[in-house]
Amino acid sequence: MAERTLRGARLGGQSFEDERGIEFAARQQVGYRCPQAHEFEITMSVEADVPAVWECPRCGAEALSVSGIVPEVKAEKPARTHWDMLLERRSEKELEDILKERLELLRGGEIGPAHLHRANQKKAKKVS
Repeated sequence: MAERTLRGARLGGQSFEDERGIEFAARQQVGYRCPQAHEFEITMSVEADVPAVWECPRCGAEALSVSGIVPEVKAEKPARTHWDMLLERRSEKELEDILKERLELLRGGEIGPAHLHRANQKKAKKVS
């Protein structure tokens, strides 16, 4: 068994198959030009959907297709803010009522950080 092994072969490095009789897929050269005037070509299958934009191998900028393919513009949704999401659940009148209620509880010492209430209690005892 040891006599049949291939010595000196790298893993995944080279193929020992012969290329005779192999028919390659049809290919096309697609040209791109970036904003910095770098031009390059990418080899793609004839059946592939050719992208309108490709990253420039020199500068990394977005290069547009020379053949005139226009990138499709995606409709972007406006960013929803916290206020927008809050208004989906409650009306402004309800929010004002909740705010008044919570402020009364906070000022009365029923809610909120304990250290604030202790300071208010000490002041109330000194005044009494």
